[in-house]
Amino acid sequence: MRLLRGGALTATFVAATLGANAAQGQAGEPPVADRGSGSGSSERRAQPVWEAGIGFTALSLPDYRGAGRTRGYLLPLPYLVYRGPWLSVDRGGLRAELLDRGRLELDFSVNLSVPVRSDGNPAREGMPNLRPALEIGPQLRTRLWDSAGRRSRLRLELPLRYAFALDSSLRDVGFVFHPRLDLSARDVFGMTGWNGSVVVGPMFATSRHHRYFYSVAPQYATAARPAYDVGSGYSGTQLTLTMSKRFPKYWIGGFVRADWLDGATFADSPLVERRTSVSAGIGITWIIAESAARVMRRD
Repeated sequence: MRLLRGGALTATFVAATLGANAAQGQAGEPPVADRGSGSGSSERRAQPVWEAGIGFTALSLPDYRGAGRTRGYLLPLPYLVYRGPWLSVDRGGLRAELLDRGRLELDFSVNLSVPVRSDGNPAREGMPNLRPALEIGPQLRTRLWDSAGRRSRLRLELPLRYAFALDSSLRDVGFVFHPRLDLSARDVFGMTGWNGSVVVGPMFATSRHHRYFYSVAPQYATAARPAYDVGSGYSGTQLTLTMSKRFPKYWIGGFVRADWLDGATFADSPLVERRTSVSAGIGITWIIAESAARVMRRD
């Protein structure tokens, strides 16, 4: 396991783990009924305007989806939550609520891949290193179902993200579309305060995005790694399971993610060594400061 600084890896943990249940409420705060939207009752809770803390995370990640090499990492995990009138920062990332009409919401979606040194990955030996690819774009979310008391909910999420490599040229890496179903719940398995989610859906991407990870240019071809090009289309299916709990002075969470690449447009790339990829991580942060001011927020 590596001990290192890794902003991209920290972002990977945050994005993978807690987008679905990051805002599922605050320990010890009573719910308040809200009937303003006309879409059924919902709960609002008094929560700090901001919170800050620090901790660490342990991760097990493949170099990329389908890679044969998996690496372990141990690195710092900052904790920052801000609940503004339209801009929010939490364990699910940065969200600007552009539209909130009852069951329909429009906000931002962000994802970040990890950097890969090709000299440590036999399938990519002799090829250029992979810089992290940042993906950002709008996400339309609609609530399909809420349980009685809003303990569970099912949402359809439709993120469309533009990707670019974090190098000196900010190279265009195409677009990613990841429609998915998000089933999240509070007090899962009867464990008070524990939030969980199951998120599943197919992925689709443009040829530029697929080529960034899976193409082999003729100058990098070898006897064991033939030249390879790929177009746009289906990118496999992804399933993510998360669990987390916010205690009065600390927070703990974890995730397990599986990617199935059977049928993916790039599945026959020589850089794909596994048709199933598994990632996992666990993190803990200590909350060292929070605002005295409170804001009412819906779960």
